[in-house]
Amino acid sequence: MQRYSTLCILLLTAAPLQAQWFDWETPGIPRTPEGRVDVNAPAPRTPDDHPDFTGNWVPTDARGSLFDLENYQGWALEVMAEQERTFYVNDPRFNCLPDGPASYLAGPSVGGSRQIVQTPTYIAVLNPDMTYRQIHMDGRPPVDAAILPSWLGYSTGHWEGDTLVVESAGFNDKTWLTREGLPHTDQLRMTERYRRLDFGRAELEISYEDPGTLIRPVQVTVDLGFRDSNHTLEVVCNESETAQRHYTGEISQAETKVVEVAESLLATYVGTYQGVWLGNRITAEVTLENGQLYLTRTPRYSDTGGNTDSATSLLVPQSENAFDSSFGLGWVFNKDADGEIESVSEVHVSGAWPFRKVE
Repeated sequence: MQRYSTLCILLLTAAPLQAQWFDWETPGIPRTPEGRVDVNAPAPRTPDDHPDFTGNWVPTDARGSLFDLENYQGWALEVMAEQERTFYVNDPRFNCLPDGPASYLAGPSVGGSRQIVQTPTYIAVLNPDMTYRQIHMDGRPPVDAAILPSWLGYSTGHWEGDTLVVESAGFNDKTWLTREGLPHTDQLRMTERYRRLDFGRAELEISYEDPGTLIRPVQVTVDLGFRDSNHTLEVVCNESETAQRHYTGEISQAETKVVEVAESLLATYVGTYQGVWLGNRITAEVTLENGQLYLTRTPRYSDTGGNTDSATSLLVPQSENAFDSSFGLGWVFNKDADGEIESVSEVHVSGAWPFRKVE
């Protein structure tokens, strides 16, 4: 297995006054006396008296039967196991391809933010990877799943009271439903129900039907948070070989390069570690079982920041203090000046993120 970790550094340079718009306050947004967005203010409405979803939104939590493995057909479980073994190298994002339905659930750090532009007859959803969704609100009927297979499907919408209902079909089978690599077929049909609860919060309920992948229809509920920005920063993917440079091979290959580490040393790594990764609080629980280290991460790497679901991986030693995992992430234990373990670093291609030992 070949893996690289590179530290992405943002170079901030002086800019002309007219270019310094990062802290620009969007007009028309209700604010508290301290100048923050008043998330509890009433939801805005359009001139035709529908809730107005225009703005920048990001998922903060996702939950539901979509994540229940018992709802997946056997072939889908095999595909997901293969994706885990190969460090998710086939993730469309890693290959500069449209993200598809998986982005509907994803947090801002993994491509989930979206800018909604709402008009009476048409809604556009602009994604940071420069893809977009078209939702037709002009009364046309939904399409059959077999028509016009595309990356983001074909969507029509209508109102049921204050609920925006969006029906989508016509997907190709090249994207995933979740960050864990749940595949789907071109029989996929999705129904989204958007409710704006107040100015700062919205709720999205999604129903999935795919007889080619799912044993039964499944659902998910996504909490959405409003972001005080009317400008989406673009994320331009590099050439498609990028993922191959960073993630190649399988976890089994890491196991062939395993380094023997004394159990007494492994025992010093046991404990609870906490830190922040891209604004999300992370807990890493390290345990020792039958001479092997295991790490449980909460929330799991692919989830939105508000999700409390966990995932556990065997840590495969590549040196006395550096380990690989089935998450596709490296882990390095660090000592303080007295030789005591003070932190573990979660290593991404964006660099090493330290989580301090708390117990």
